[in-house]
Amino acid sequence: MTFTDHEQAYLATQRLGRIATASASGEPDVSPVTFTITATGRIEIDGLDNPKTIKWRNVAATGRAAFVIDDLASVEPWSPRGVKVRGAASAETDEHGRKFIRITPEVIWSWGLNPDAPKHFAGMIERREVTP
Repeated sequence: MTFTDHEQAYLATQRLGRIATASASGEPDVSPVTFTITATGRIEIDGLDNPKTIKWRNVAATGRAAFVIDDLASVEPWSPRGVKVRGAASAETDEHGRKFIRITPEVIWSWGLNPDAPKHFAGMIERREVTP
C-alpha cells in the first residue's frame, strides 16, 4: 500500500496540490494543480494544454517530480497536516488522448495524519520509503 488509510482519507478531501519539477539544467518550477490518486497509489495530474507547460517539459526531460498537498486542520490550536511525495514522474497520453503527468511515489512524508506512526522530524513528521 502506498498511502496509509489516514492519508488516503485526507487526500480524498483535497482538490489542489503543488507539483515541483526541475529542468535538465536544474531550473526549478512549482505549479498549483488538481490531481487524482489512482487505485495503485500513483498521482495523476491533468491540466489545461499540459504539453505546453513547464512542468510537462521538465518531467519529460528529467523523469522526476515532487508533490505536496497540505492545509491547516485548525489555527487554534495550530494544526498543520499534509503529504509530500517524491518520485519517478512521466508525461503520458492515454488511449483517449488525455495528457497527464503521473508520479510514482518513492518517498512519502506526512504530518498531522497518522497518529500512531513514529515521527522523525521535529517530533511531528513521518518519513517512509515506498516499496514497489
